[in-house]
Amino acid sequence: MFGIIGHKCTHGVRRVILWVLLTNIMLLLYCLTKPTQVKMRGSQEDTCPNSMVKILKENVTRPSQRSKPKSDECHPAVNIMFMKTHKTASSTLLNILFRFGEKHELKFAFPNGRNDFLYPSPFQCSQVKDYRPGDCFNIVCNHMRFEPREVSKLLPPDAAYITILRDPVDLFESSFHYYHRAVPLTWRITGENKLVEFLKNPEAFYSPEAYNSFYLKNLLFFDFGLDNNVEANDPSVMRGIHYLSKYLHLVLITEYFEESLILLKHKLCWSTEDIIYFKLNSRKRSSVSKLSPEFRAKALEWNGADWRLYQHFNATFWARVESFGRERMKQEVDELRRRNAEMEAICIEGGNPVEAQKIQDSRFLPWQPVGESSILGYNMKKDIDPKFRTLCEKMLTPEIQYLSDLGVSLWLTRLWGWVKDAVFTFDWN
Repeated sequence: MFGIIGHKCTHGVRRVILWVLLTNIMLLLYCLTKPTQVKMRGSQEDTCPNSMVKILKENVTRPSQRSKPKSDECHPAVNIMFMKTHKTASSTLLNILFRFGEKHELKFAFPNGRNDFLYPSPFQCSQVKDYRPGDCFNIVCNHMRFEPREVSKLLPPDAAYITILRDPVDLFESSFHYYHRAVPLTWRITGENKLVEFLKNPEAFYSPEAYNSFYLKNLLFFDFGLDNNVEANDPSVMRGIHYLSKYLHLVLITEYFEESLILLKHKLCWSTEDIIYFKLNSRKRSSVSKLSPEFRAKALEWNGADWRLYQHFNATFWARVESFGRERMKQEVDELRRRNAEMEAICIEGGNPVEAQKIQDSRFLPWQPVGESSILGYNMKKDIDPKFRTLCEKMLTPEIQYLSDLGVSLWLTRLWGWVKDAVFTFDWN
């Protein structure tokens, strides 16, 4: 009996020590990356001026020239704000933007030292690497907590603002799995299925002020800079949704990713070649919690503000699809699937993603959540036709490695990765 009690005490002490260690490490890293605020002298000087914007349209191949008469010609959009949300297939979309921007030598607004703009702090222009008031960029796409008035200072007035949403229950399940070990409040949840235990009594394991607690409730609302602790029937929820509607030109839906890309393609006047993709940052099936209807309903109620946000923009999405034409959409989705299948056959060894430990080249190893390796990646074929090799490499490259290839310093992200792998490789149960 004494041995059992002693073991439990030792395990409890270890959890407390690790909790304190993690909290202090993250506070230290936050302080190390807190940017020096750029002194702003006036709104005119803060904003990307029209006179200084050099849009690279002449360097972009125009799909309209291949498929439409001159009278219908459109110009590919090169000024884009992608509000990257968590656990929504946004990493796959990010890869598309990286490839397009790199191909056309566009100017990205990147963070400094890490892969996000000091998330979860609200975005400020001073978080952009080497930013000076009046600087102009083509693409902003890294994780941030949205602050549209700050973002607008970086981009020309014609920039397209896009984002992507996911069913809040599936997003919550994915977020809980991916982040719960980085949320100290969840460390005391017992039982084999911690997500179900959480949903039985969320308030027992949640506090708005607690470290990283935003990952556990209305994460979409939080990402968009809104109050994630508001009740679903609060009038401020719809006010927030209408506020976002003023800025967002196109909202994609994860569950209809291919249809979303077709709408994006036409919104930006891109070609099918611009939107081909491989699914990145996906989880192995064994790590996905299967929620019963009862607990799906609980998850939906707990994330009620996100549900209203999703309902609103899901409706606008299908209104766009109807306007586009169902048959036309089907034809274009079929063509995208055909092109994706062709690239899978050309690029991917075995044709499917594999578990992290089976990935042979570290260039294609995706970032893993704390304490496990549940995110899948790919092995690239070795006998690829040279004309496809570079494209295959880029399509298979995860976010962290691609940012490094684009010249972004990620010393802090890599330091945190080392700490994560070194300290948190232990049994959390």
